[in-house]
Amino acid sequence: MSPKPGPHLGMAVLCERVLQEKDGVLSIIRAIDRFTITLSGQNVPMQLPQGQIAVTLVIMLKSGDARGRHTLTIWPELPSGERLPKTQMPVLFEGEDRGVNAILNIGLPITQEGVYWFEVILDDSQILTRVPLRVLYQPMQSSAAQG
Repeated sequence: MSPKPGPHLGMAVLCERVLQEKDGVLSIIRAIDRFTITLSGQNVPMQLPQGQIAVTLVIMLKSGDARGRHTLTIWPELPSGERLPKTQMPVLFEGEDRGVNAILNIGLPITQEGVYWFEVILDDSQILTRVPLRVLYQPMQSSAAQG
């Protein structure tokens, strides 16, 4: 069996942040696949209030036989199956072990609990992977202090 021509997925991960050194090396800080929203106090809503969380999506691709300019698309999907707007970016593959690192800072609107998916697509046709993020809500009611 001959290997696929590429590009090849090296990594696709959600994290809190990423450091990119001068030599191009990436450090992934706090890789996550689950995010728990905890609210406490009096009159905390039992249903998840709408809000937004900040995450960073890191995608590392290696060229293989792929060469030239291509389009990388990130297409988020809510737990309900509804799609959010796509993010597209041009990438350039130089071949062999040369690669592309795509780093996206995302302000994700949170409207429901469940698994949010980030579909990674090349040239609007090739699904490279899907990255999940489970969002959980934990309301913690506390009663007023008695005097």
